Amino acid sequence: MRWIGTFTKIWAYAGISAVCAAVLFLFGYVFFQGAGIISVEFLTEAPKGLVLGEEGGIWPAITGSLCFTGTAMVLASVPAAASALYLVFYCRSRRLYQAIRLVIQCISGIPSIVLGLFAYSFLVRDLNLGRCIFSAGVALAVMILPFIEVRAEKAFREVPAELVRSSYSLGCSKLYTITRIVLPACRGELVSGIILGGCYAMGATAPMIFTGAVAYAAVPDSIFSPAMALPLHLYLLVAQGSTSMDTAYGTAFVMMAMILLSSLLATAYARRSQNRWKRS
Repeated sequence: MRWIGTFTKIWAYAGISAVCAAVLFLFGYVFFQGAGIISVEFLTEAPKGLVLGEEGGIWPAITGSLCFTGTAMVLASVPAAASALYLVFYCRSRRLYQAIRLVIQCISGIPSIVLGLFAYSFLVRDLNLGRCIFSAGVALAVMILPFIEVRAEKAFREVPAELVRSSYSLGCSKLYTITRIVLPACRGELVSGIILGGCYAMGATAPMIFTGAVAYAAVPDSIFSPAMALPLHLYLLVAQGSTSMDTAYGTAFVMMAMILLSSLLATAYARRSQNRWKRS
């Protein structure tokens, strides 16, 4: 039986080494290919010229991606957290719980391009909102809602049951317990889940193509304006062929850096918040 433990340890180390090597290689390769195009002008200027990516930078695409992502995070976080609270603290019927869980799982399985088509048909065309940040934000919010809900529900269930029962035994209401004990204890995990859901939304190209992203646009001045987005910008650059590949790699590197930095900040904030709550 000793060889089984040795094999398992080798297999585990090999697996994590392969994952880390793949991520480092991917990031390094994209950076190596696009490092020559990265500059202050590339990050702070708008595209220029008749051919996309020929001159100028990607600043409108960066701001547009942040607007799309921020709108989706706001629209998805409230119903996701509310659903998790209901399932953990208020739902007493097992059948109802399973039904709600099934709905959330079905939402997570809907292809993003189908969500984009739905948002285009209902919001852009039927409600006549047009292609705008809000329409795309709704589609992206539906896409990331299950992700945030699962993270929030997991965080709520990890709150020590003794702490909740002690609050009830002291005569505190359920609402008071949730607002004063549960939510402060889970704040780090909730914020982390919302940010990671935003990272997931930032790279979703299909919903943006149908609902709000365009090839050329200025920095948006409202959520009812169309905007450029890094994923669509990258797709269009690659579609143009070899003349725009350097700019495409630069755009890919910026998008990967934004997602990686957001993920690291979310993880660090969750860990710091959890440690601070344990010490308090």
